[in-house]
Amino acid sequence: MAWFMLARGLFVVAVGYAAAVIRPIHPDLAVNVAFGVGLALLVVLLEARLRYAAITSLLGALIGGAIGLGIARTVGGALFWIGPGDARATFFYSALLLALPYVGAVIGARRGEWLEPARLAALFRGAGPERRHKILDTSVIIDGRIADICETGFLDGTLVVPQFVLKELQLVADSSDSLKRNRGRRGLDILQKIQKMAGLEVTISDVDFPDVREVDSKLIELARTLHGKIVTNDFNLNKVAQLRGVEVLNINELANSLKPVVLPGEFMRVFILKEGKEYNQGVAYLDDGTMVVVDNARKMIGRNIDVVVTSVLQTTAGKMIFGRHIEAGAMPQAQAADRGDKADRGDKDDPSRRTRSASQA
Repeated sequence: MAWFMLARGLFVVAVGYAAAVIRPIHPDLAVNVAFGVGLALLVVLLEARLRYAAITSLLGALIGGAIGLGIARTVGGALFWIGPGDARATFFYSALLLALPYVGAVIGARRGEWLEPARLAALFRGAGPERRHKILDTSVIIDGRIADICETGFLDGTLVVPQFVLKELQLVADSSDSLKRNRGRRGLDILQKIQKMAGLEVTISDVDFPDVREVDSKLIELARTLHGKIVTNDFNLNKVAQLRGVEVLNINELANSLKPVVLPGEFMRVFILKEGKEYNQGVAYLDDGTMVVVDNARKMIGRNIDVVVTSVLQTTAGKMIFGRHIEAGAMPQAQAADRGDKADRGDKDDPSRRTRSASQA
């Protein structure tokens, strides 16, 4: 940093000295020195801002500005038939020399990602089936459910594990906290399990973005480079990626969509596990982890009871079911008849039951 400051200081002094010697705008020495120092400070400010710009954006701006300047010179050369003393032609040519390079530089900077090596190589790549990349996040690897999804064959294409994600997993696995250490080792075991699956292509990507510090931002940039999708269960990463125009496959959203649909008025039988937050409430859980909050069930902890669903609440964390405990003998006749019909249908569908019934008769 000290070398940068020294170089900038020498540059400002040099430009100020040149303005003092040449005196381009005014006979007064102080005015020219102030002009030169101000111009040098403006250049230093521009250089400081460009330090954080991507190299592809800078190249795009230079190429776009050069193309704009070439077009302006071509149009100006075509106006040779107009007399050089015409003020309108001079103004038009001057406006072209300023406007076209500016427009070219701005468009080139915004479209600089097309100069990335991956996209340039895609231009010369033979036409074939497009490789669909799924980029795995650290959280989804530690979660472990991605291995079960891969076994079912629902994920196609190539699974990409970035090198910076592996580094983060290793840091978690080497943590002094036993809980974090176990989570990191579980993630590494899940990756080994996925790599051994037949018919599944898993690649380790060495692409990195040194100018980007956060892992989530690196994942988004990698997804934009590969034109792939991020597989995660991180809610914040999901939102940020969608704002950046990157598609996301959220494991939590998939799990919530696969939960059975429960409507108000339906009956179910649940096991009351603990006491609820409100008065006289009990809490139960379905097999898929859905929480069921039951009124009038505080005294039924540790027992299986019949519940009628009163409402269903969908939250960002999942689905919650609210119900009411049905007292013994208070189940509606329609529900009892429905259970009887189900039992009759079960007897008809099961030959062994029909045989037992006939033998008993």
